[in-house]
Amino acid sequence: MPASTPTPYRLVVFDWDGTLADSIPAIVDCTHAALAVVDRFPLPPLAAIRGAIGLGLRDSLAQFFPEADEEFITALTAAYRELWLGTYRERITLFPSARATVESLAAAGYLLAVATAKSRRGLEADFAATGIGPLFRATRSGDEAPPKPHPEMLLSLCAELGIPPGEALMVGDTSFDLEMARAAGMAAVGLLSGAHGRERLAASDPAAILDGVAELPDWLAARTARPAAAG
Repeated sequence: MPASTPTPYRLVVFDWDGTLADSIPAIVDCTHAALAVVDRFPLPPLAAIRGAIGLGLRDSLAQFFPEADEEFITALTAAYRELWLGTYRERITLFPSARATVESLAAAGYLLAVATAKSRRGLEADFAATGIGPLFRATRSGDEAPPKPHPEMLLSLCAELGIPPGEALMVGDTSFDLEMARAAGMAAVGLLSGAHGRERLAASDPAAILDGVAELPDWLAARTARPAAAG
C-alpha cells in the first residue's frame, strides 16, 4: 500500500452491501434462487457470485452468462428482484458496529454519503428497515449512474456536497469500490467484511485494508486531523 501524507478527509463515502449491511450471504442465496427459477444454465459456483457482487444486478448476472440473450438476462433480473423484495431483504441487518461507526463519524464532523450498486428502491427499503438513512447527506444508487468502477457516482456526490475528490474517502468491500475511487481521484479503504478477499482488494492499491468498518474511526484518527465541522 502506498505511503502518503495524512489528508484531512471531509467526506466519507460508504458502499452499502458488505460494508455497512451484512447482506452478502443473502445476495448469494437470492442469486442462486433466481437462477433456479429461470433454470436455463447451470448454477455458477458460489465464489463466482461473490466475486461479481458490486457491479450492479444486471451487470453481475450478465457476467455469469456471457452467451445468454437479453430475454434471459431480463427474466433473471426480474426473478431476482421479486425474490429479494419478497423474501431475502428481510435478512438484511447492519453489521453490529456499523451504526455506532457512522454515528461517531457524523458527530466528529465528517460528511457521510453512500454509493451503492443497489437500486434506489432497494436502498430506500434498507434505509427504512435499518433507520440509518438520515445520517447520510447524499446517496447514489445503481440506477442513477453508470455501474462501478465508473467514477460518476463519486464525482457527482463530491459535486453535490462541494468537496474536492482529494478530500474524500471511499470505503468498500470490493475491488470495484476501490477502482471507482481511484478513477475519481479519491483515496479508498478496503474492508474484509464482504465480497472480496485481501488479495483482490490489495491489487487495487487502497490506502488501507481493514477487517471491518468498526476499525475505520481509529484509522482516520491516526492519520487525519479533525475535520472542519460540516456546514
